[in-house]
Amino acid sequence: MAGLWVGMAALVAAGRRERRWLQPLMRSAALWTLKYVPHYSRQHLMVTRSFCSAGYDSNEKTFDKILIANRGEIACRVIKTCKKMGIKTVAIHSDVDASSVHVKMADEAVCVGPAPTSKSYLNMDAIMEAIKKTRAQAVHPGYGFLSENKEFAKCLDADEAVRIAREIGYPVMIKASAGGGGKGMRIAWDDEETRDGFRFSSQEAASSFGDDRLLIEKFIDNPRHIEIQVLGDKHGNALWLNERECSIQRRNQKVVEEAPSIFLDSKTRRAMGEQAVALAKAVKYSSAGTVEFLVDSKKNFYFLEMNTRLQVEHPVTECITGLDLVQEMIRVAKGYPLRHRQADIPINGWAVECRVYAEDPYKSFGLPSIGRLSQYQEPIHLPGVRVDSGIQPGSDISIYYDPMISKLITYGSDRTEALKRMEDALDNYVIRGVTHNIALLREVIINSRFIEGDISTKFLSDVYPDGFKGHKLTENERNQLLAIASSLFVAFQLRAQHFQEHENSRVPIIKPQVANWELSIKLHDEVHTVIASNSGPTTFSVEVDGSKLNVTSTWNLASPLLSVSVDGIQRTIQCLSREAGGNMSIQFLGTVVAEGQEICVIEAMKMQNSMTAGKTGKVKSVHCKAGDTVGEGDLLVELE
Repeated sequence: MAGLWVGMAALVAAGRRERRWLQPLMRSAALWTLKYVPHYSRQHLMVTRSFCSAGYDSNEKTFDKILIANRGEIACRVIKTCKKMGIKTVAIHSDVDASSVHVKMADEAVCVGPAPTSKSYLNMDAIMEAIKKTRAQAVHPGYGFLSENKEFAKCLDADEAVRIAREIGYPVMIKASAGGGGKGMRIAWDDEETRDGFRFSSQEAASSFGDDRLLIEKFIDNPRHIEIQVLGDKHGNALWLNERECSIQRRNQKVVEEAPSIFLDSKTRRAMGEQAVALAKAVKYSSAGTVEFLVDSKKNFYFLEMNTRLQVEHPVTECITGLDLVQEMIRVAKGYPLRHRQADIPINGWAVECRVYAEDPYKSFGLPSIGRLSQYQEPIHLPGVRVDSGIQPGSDISIYYDPMISKLITYGSDRTEALKRMEDALDNYVIRGVTHNIALLREVIINSRFIEGDISTKFLSDVYPDGFKGHKLTENERNQLLAIASSLFVAFQLRAQHFQEHENSRVPIIKPQVANWELSIKLHDEVHTVIASNSGPTTFSVEVDGSKLNVTSTWNLASPLLSVSVDGIQRTIQCLSREAGGNMSIQFLGTVVAEGQEICVIEAMKMQNSMTAGKTGKVKSVHCKAGDTVGEGDLLVELE
């Protein structure tokens, strides 16, 4: 059964602090709880199960009102204990039970239908309406009837989620209390989206974390997501290790992170750091942890959550501080005090991290891809590059786990150098066998808004409102690509000719006298005429649409990477595939040369993805059932 937990949300703004206590919703086997009040005692709920003379503390606050979704002796039994505890009760009844004992014992009574149980005591809609009408805070189902009905329990939870969302004020964020990585998170703008979000989030939370409890909190539109790394020991010491900017996200999961943040000034950084440390000390936290904030355009910051673990993006903090966070965690766990003071924590240089996923970025900014890595080469030969991964050529990317391939980190003396190194690293990263998101990552870090620091958690949807379509070539870049492609083709032909002319060849070959190669190249449904000539051992002169370009390289056609100079501009291209006939597929600048009703939900890598119909139609046939494993390209639903 799904359960909902709405926990404490502390609102922390620059220069002030405000805490708002949200109300948790929990359910035991004996009681469906619609509203939790602090100091709730489970013993007083369990007293109904045994013969005992337990004392009832009138000062112990539990519930103001409970609805008993049953009749007869069990309803009377529950009402007796409620009276002793000072709790008002609501009885439900059929029309023929209007004068029953349990109805007379209760403080309030609501008729839920005629005599047949299917129309009264099993009538979930009528009972839900009674709960709303009487504003009962909890439901005791007794036994029988709806006591073990999961759908009724889900209705109660979804209904309470709507109530809480209205109380907080839309929009709200629904997310897994035990979660992370964007799993089990949904934004709801109205009651219908809250119900849908509750359903998806609770299922996804249970699947990912084995815990279906949820948090509901106010959603701040268009913020930055900035977090503070903290480190505490068992001797009462705690430090803040500067911030990480984590605003580039898709489906509430971070994609690009950097440290420090281009947005924060020293005053705001210190305020956030000091409040993060105050929180860590308040709970006597001893280890590495992260306090996450949402920051608005005026640098007001709001507490989001504290993650009591090592974050995925911790390497960027290590780069700018020089600390090994895992080493610090081990030392603290052994009982050693921290070796550093706050004044010792520097910001040296700039670090950027890109999360490389086995995902198709052209589908909702990244739907998971599965497969086996046929070729894998990390760009660790480049300066200032770090790769944290746990795979190798031949490794499988499975549907059962997170689709992350690696964390690619670059470090520089400043942000400009770190970003340039990231661009080069992405161009030199060889991944074959699975679809990956490098094209999207590359586009993000060269985007003018990103470079200027004009970002928020809505960056991707703002910059690519119709979805990611790949890199848009400028006219100059298009000409460079055509020149490189034609030079590659001619180099391949010349190599084949050289092989045929080898002195040991038994077949005499007449050498063709070709000075110029006139080629037709198709690019994005446009055909371009290109003239290429060999102007040196490693250089080709290429005429493209009236422009003449000189292309130079070693032309090592066996390598997956090829460094090419076009009129002095250095480019790295990747040779993705090569056919016996000479046809090649290359990658250049990271790019290779809805409205509707929900029709099914696909769970991939523990993330639930809703599929919608692209147009109005009638379902002709369904080719899958709940629980099936499906692959990319599989036919699931046909419409007519």
